[in-house]
Amino acid sequence: MAEPILIWGAGAIGGTVGAYLIRAGVPVLFVDRSAEHVAAINSGGLLINGPIEEFRVAAKAATPETVTGQFKLCFLCVKAPDTAAAIDALAAFVADDGCVVSLQNGLNELVIAKRVGEKRTIGSFVNFGADYISPGVVHYAGRGTFVVGELDGKMTPRIEEIHRLVRLFNPNAVLSPNVWGYLWSKLSYGALLFATALTNDSIADCLAAQKYRKVLIALAREVVSIALAKGITLEPFDGFDPRAFLPGSGAAADASMDAMVIHNRKSAKTHSGIWRDLAVRKRKTEVEAQLGPVVATAKSLGLTAPLTQRTLELIHDIEDGKRPLAWETLDELAKVLPKEPVS
Repeated sequence: MAEPILIWGAGAIGGTVGAYLIRAGVPVLFVDRSAEHVAAINSGGLLINGPIEEFRVAAKAATPETVTGQFKLCFLCVKAPDTAAAIDALAAFVADDGCVVSLQNGLNELVIAKRVGEKRTIGSFVNFGADYISPGVVHYAGRGTFVVGELDGKMTPRIEEIHRLVRLFNPNAVLSPNVWGYLWSKLSYGALLFATALTNDSIADCLAAQKYRKVLIALAREVVSIALAKGITLEPFDGFDPRAFLPGSGAAADASMDAMVIHNRKSAKTHSGIWRDLAVRKRKTEVEAQLGPVVATAKSLGLTAPLTQRTLELIHDIEDGKRPLAWETLDELAKVLPKEPVS
């Protein structure tokens, strides 16, 4: 029997990808800090439901305290703020010739590489819609781009094998020499998702609202500009075209916004995981781990990121119960826009 893949975090991303791998005959060991989730998986398997398809797989799971062994391939699938603690716990189980693939939001590869080494770190970009529902149940709501790549852009036998494996989940998964370009593009798109999560409305409705188009475009353009200043070549995905948010891009930005509206209306996941953290789970979001590095990068380059910084602050206000999930909170972000000169 082949050596199992260790999937650390059996929630939305890890649970969905792992279930598809198991169904395709690939052995997987899930590790999750929720003892209830682990017990449910071990006793009744893992159920994937949603509009795409519904199936259950028999699976093995362990808590971080009970896992044993060494693994050549590990998928890290925890929330971005938990990356440092998770990789510290996971590192002992990574084989000397093994690697860790970051199936997360943000630039977590940088955190992982500091702990297990850059040579044992693989980059990944995921943009499908899924949610952890309850112990043993994950909702797979919408397809999206999936990219893997070596951090240095090289094509190696191991990245080709990882690409083969993730194509068992998404046949259209991309093997790219520019995974950083996808990750930075997602930071720009992610800034838009954080802005939509300032309200109680869906992603598509917020992106479609003409009243807020100007501020949303300016927010995306701010992150794109910072990435370009850092020397990143940005990559388009799922309706988001970073080239549309270059300075002076004009109508192209509106067209990209419209494309994102269409993409999000196709998904059964109407609201972001950010909104779910705020409105349903009442817990901290990934805002510091995702938007914090954007602000820090801007500062290191001698630039400013007022819209990104304000989005971060407003999310914290909601987390702390100081502001509601409402259009009026998005209005606060709009106030940061420079006033147009009077003609």
